[in-house]
Amino acid sequence: MDISHIPVLCDKVVDFLKPKSDGVYIDGTVGLGGHSTAILKAAAPNGHLFGIDLDTDALSVAKDRLQIFGDRFSLINGNFAEMNALLESHAVHAVDGILLDLGVSSLQLDAPHRGFSFNHTAPLDMRMNSGHENEAPAETTLTAMQVVNDSPVDVLVDIFRRYGEERFAKRIAHRIVAERQREPITTTTQLAEIVTQSVPKGRFKTHPATRIFQALRIYVNAELENLMAGLDVAVTLLKSNGCLCVISFHSLEDRIVKRRFQTWARTCICPPKTPICICEHSPSVEILTKRPVLPDVTEVQHNPRSRSAKLRVARKL
Repeated sequence: MDISHIPVLCDKVVDFLKPKSDGVYIDGTVGLGGHSTAILKAAAPNGHLFGIDLDTDALSVAKDRLQIFGDRFSLINGNFAEMNALLESHAVHAVDGILLDLGVSSLQLDAPHRGFSFNHTAPLDMRMNSGHENEAPAETTLTAMQVVNDSPVDVLVDIFRRYGEERFAKRIAHRIVAERQREPITTTTQLAEIVTQSVPKGRFKTHPATRIFQALRIYVNAELENLMAGLDVAVTLLKSNGCLCVISFHSLEDRIVKRRFQTWARTCICPPKTPICICEHSPSVEILTKRPVLPDVTEVQHNPRSRSAKLRVARKL
């Protein structure tokens, strides 16, 4: 597999983090190591980075890519929502900067056996932590195949509406239930065809199954729940003046990040009708990006997958 990788909004992330030689940083979604490489270069000669990822395939690639930095990096297999616990074993309780690059990685999208893309015929898996192609899947881990074949129609409708913002959720869910009664829905292309047949023709700028695949992936991996937990953990781990950078790729993620930042930055938490502030509340962060930072035209041309990226940054007070 070609594992060439262009990290999204990389220069902007480094500009906000301002890595320093005595700093400690977390890449909570290390992926293929693109952002981590840039952070470590900027933090030379002594800055240290902890790279966290659920995907063991990604960690293997990142390890090869980052080995040029010697012992200045540590890779951890785990969930960024638990980064405080993961770093305790390294005796680290505060850091100078944190990056969360959300969503699915290029490695996962381009690996047919992972089941993230309808461009390849593959089992409906979609687990971030499913590991190597030949590894036996964990029996306790939910897969997209289980969701599609076992969920009641009202649950499918809720998943598609909540996590995919799909306007034809009800129609698609009923079609899925009808088709799975004939035979189990087991592959990516099988599901994509069912979705395509369920919706009106010619109304989509992208493939009709895009939102359904997004919804299933988010649900299977509890991505929004992990994001909310990870943001709360991140702000407690940051040192004063440390920055939290979050790159999101769809409105559900971006909305959560925006509202969390706004909550942390509030100067008053009194009830709305209180005439005079009595809460003596102090904000915990300063929002450095009043509007999200977007990739420029040149970046999108070189890396089309960056087109929907949004970067928001907050600085710990």
